[in-house]
Amino acid sequence: MSLVAYAHCLRGVVGRELLRFVHQRSRFVAALVRPLVWLFVFAAGFRMALGVAMTEPYQTYILYEVYIVPGLVGMIQLFNGMQSSLSMVYDREMGSMRVLLVSPFPRWYLLICKLLAGTMVAIVQVYVFLAIAYLYGVQAPLMGYVLILPALIVTGFMVGALGMLLSSFVRQLENFAGIMNFVIFPMFFLSSALYPLWRIREGSYLVYQVAALNPFTHAVEMIRFTMYEQLNVSATLVALATTAVLLGLAILAYNPARGMAARKGGGE
Repeated sequence: MSLVAYAHCLRGVVGRELLRFVHQRSRFVAALVRPLVWLFVFAAGFRMALGVAMTEPYQTYILYEVYIVPGLVGMIQLFNGMQSSLSMVYDREMGSMRVLLVSPFPRWYLLICKLLAGTMVAIVQVYVFLAIAYLYGVQAPLMGYVLILPALIVTGFMVGALGMLLSSFVRQLENFAGIMNFVIFPMFFLSSALYPLWRIREGSYLVYQVAALNPFTHAVEMIRFTMYEQLNVSATLVALATTAVLLGLAILAYNPARGMAARKGGGE
């Protein structure tokens, strides 16, 4: 099969997800309201909890931008990754997933196209959020908004692959919606998205250990450093390795001959 055919397939899958996102305006609004509420409300409480006065611009800069904004960027991607996987369960129930997976293209390629589509939707949400935060006064170096893109792609693939792997175990939409809560909130709150690891360690060493082992922590740190024109090598390597493992497991799980679909008697 030619490269043109593969490109046409990619365009079709990504275009479908983008059109679905455009028509679901409530999803777009919800994706922005959640991190904006945390930015405007939680950040103020965070500042008061650490005893930072409003007259200390440098510390306010650190709290708002280095700690909170990159974590909220990760929140957007985490929720969107689970939302995209939820749509996969819906598509499987409606039969459209079957139509996609029985096409002549390799199954691994189709799944990667789905992940890329979900990642692109998340990136659009992230940049709209960053634009609003920029107008609000929460600003990063301009080059940081460009350098953050590869980190967003890796994080999008990581959380998307996790959601895809979970969706392979669930056959009904209602069950997956419940499982999402047991994945999203522990991953988010047991990470450095809202608090730096040194602050978590001061509060609870056990929670610190869990947060240090949480792959989402490393994804947030990768975003945090690239947003400020730096490279956290260890966080980047962990995020890349986790993405590769989760992606491999998700592709295996959707393999009708070897994955969960085979054991459940379905090839969807």
